Amino acid sequence: MALSAADQVPKLEAARNLVLADSAHYAPVIPGILPIIGPHSPLEIRRWGAEFLAETFASPALAAQPKEKLSILVLATLKELLEIPVEDSGVVKSVIQAAASIYGLVFRYIIDNPYDSATWERMAFIKSNILKRWDTAPTGVRICCIKFVQKVVQVQTPGVIADPRRSEQNEISLALVPRDHPLIPPPNLEAEASGLLDRLLNVFQENISDAVLINATLNCLAVLVRSRPSIANKIVAAVLNFNPLKQANSPMSPKAKVQIKSMERTARAFLMNMYRRNENGPFAARIKQHVDRLNQTRQEIFDEGARKRPAPSEPTDGLDNAKRARLGAESGSRQKIPPLPPGPTSVAQLFTLSSEEGLTSFDVAQLPIELVVRITLPVLQRIDQRLLDEAIASVRSRLIALKASPQAAPQSQTLPPTAVEDEDEDYEPDFEPTEDNEQILSRVDALPPEDTQQIITEIALGPFKLPLPPPLTREETEHLGKGTISRVFSMMGLLDEPVAAKRQKSGLHRLAGSNYDREAWITVITRLATRASGGLEDHSDNDWDGEVMSGTLAKLKPTTLSDGIRETLWKYIIEDFRARIPIAIAWLNEEWYNDRMQMKYVHGGETVPHGPVQQHYEKWVLKVLDGIVPYLDAKDKVLIRFLSEIPGIDIKVLERVKGLARDPERVGLAVNAIHYLILLRPPVRGICIDAIEDLWRNYDDAKAPTTKLLTKWRPEVLEDDSTNGIKAEEVQKPQTPLSVPTVELKAEAVPDAVVAVG
Repeated sequence: MALSAADQVPKLEAARNLVLADSAHYAPVIPGILPIIGPHSPLEIRRWGAEFLAETFASPALAAQPKEKLSILVLATLKELLEIPVEDSGVVKSVIQAAASIYGLVFRYIIDNPYDSATWERMAFIKSNILKRWDTAPTGVRICCIKFVQKVVQVQTPGVIADPRRSEQNEISLALVPRDHPLIPPPNLEAEASGLLDRLLNVFQENISDAVLINATLNCLAVLVRSRPSIANKIVAAVLNFNPLKQANSPMSPKAKVQIKSMERTARAFLMNMYRRNENGPFAARIKQHVDRLNQTRQEIFDEGARKRPAPSEPTDGLDNAKRARLGAESGSRQKIPPLPPGPTSVAQLFTLSSEEGLTSFDVAQLPIELVVRITLPVLQRIDQRLLDEAIASVRSRLIALKASPQAAPQSQTLPPTAVEDEDEDYEPDFEPTEDNEQILSRVDALPPEDTQQIITEIALGPFKLPLPPPLTREETEHLGKGTISRVFSMMGLLDEPVAAKRQKSGLHRLAGSNYDREAWITVITRLATRASGGLEDHSDNDWDGEVMSGTLAKLKPTTLSDGIRETLWKYIIEDFRARIPIAIAWLNEEWYNDRMQMKYVHGGETVPHGPVQQHYEKWVLKVLDGIVPYLDAKDKVLIRFLSEIPGIDIKVLERVKGLARDPERVGLAVNAIHYLILLRPPVRGICIDAIEDLWRNYDDAKAPTTKLLTKWRPEVLEDDSTNGIKAEEVQKPQTPLSVPTVELKAEAVPDAVVAVG
């Protein structure tokens, strides 16, 4: 039972969502959809199918090669949809858009397959059908036809070939077509493209009032000017001869005004874009003059405000500017500030300068502080300075008035106000004391003494200082230090640059860490690890000699903050050592420099190797090598770069490199790395030649590559070996006597035992 259109559309939408999520599903989905969206399917299905095909071939997510294969499959379906006598305009528009997208793909396919005439015949039929609809179809379909014609002209016009050796990466144009192609001869296609371009430009010569077609044509011509310089001059000359304001007659309807303004704006934008792209071109002066003339004409026709008389400037307070200057009157009305209410004044009333009930009754404390800040800052930036000065003066005058007013004496709060008012009339003061002088003096003596010190303290407060925080323990300090290190390395992770990023090199005179980029953070971290603890380390424990125990470095001292940074930096480098090997080189250079400066400081200007200063370079260069050597492959160049840029190389470093020769596949890597050091690092040439000799003696797989090097740098080793080899052969060769006399024994003279053995 066939499904209805309403049942099929949800399933088709599910297929669309699938390919939009992953473009790899286009290849299996489109062949399955083509039979469903054919010419005999319902209109709703045909609309969906045509729109889906247009969307597919316009999608940048789908690569060019699979898109070219799919374009050959959909040609038959597009042809059948265009053959329907009275087809829906929505279906036709989507089909033309899909044809415009696949025309170049089919063109490239025909270039590579010159004998597939059936495919080119389908494409030619689609092109012919679209060109027939160009002049008679509805406006929406004609716009799609203009886009298709633009694509045809672009493909059938010679373009620029970037790389003749790789035609698949060049832009699709007539320049890729061989002169003797049987299906698409270049002269015929170029003539057809020239005719279509003339037909496209003919719209500017006709008295056409359809602004939509004019704008669509201008937008398509902009693409042709950018991509095909050979026809750019012809297009620009045609646009310069087009004046959209010629149709601006005196009685214009609102629709005509909008259309003319739209055409003028599009033409002006097109010309200005061409002018900015080539200000020294042959049409630059004409374009500038034409644009200025369009602006002037537009202002004369549409700018009605310029033809009206401006309204007279009447004074608002009865004084014009000249009289106001003579009389000294203020230019603006002053702000009306209400007086303070009678009675006690609060801080809110002191700063309230408005009499509106809505503002005074609003509680600002209800707003969050973030919203208050967002409102206050823009208001302060835009406030009138004169009004702000008046408000400040008003508050200042209120404060002065409050200070000048006499302070009211405190009243007793023991009785309610009504009781005080009732007893005012019956009150008669009694001035006669009820106690004699002796009783009064004795009562005064019994009072406690006044605390004068407290009163003075309340009047003159001293400076207040917060108490010092409690000292941190060693564990807390290490924990906080590790947190800081992790945050710094997280910042480096956010600033990781791609490998192919181009960066301007500042040279040797640059200031390290001045650009606030990833390199600056690397500089900060490496110097924190090396220089921050300089002079603070305990050198009493001098037994650190960097020896290796069981493949790892011995940890003879407790971990410090600098060692924690070094450990984290080492882990960060090992996680992706091929991309982060420059960080390792910069870090180890800082370690080497810091070791030399510390030894020079301790020994009073002399650099004494293996002194009482703890050496970090040797330890960490070996640890970095131990981290990256197991993961190197035979073609890795990271090791050579690392060895060439680190400041110091000794026998222990070469031992790590020689360890690569245990793997037969990586013998060449070890020999090449040591050979590079022999050639370009003369100070270590001797120990490197010793390492080559050791490889030659102890590793059979390294005999062939090391023999060439020893022949040049230490031939006596090979000569001694050849001499010793000859002597050894002579010793091992059996000595045969020249003549052996034969002795005949008689049978009776031979013992029985000899006979038995024989």
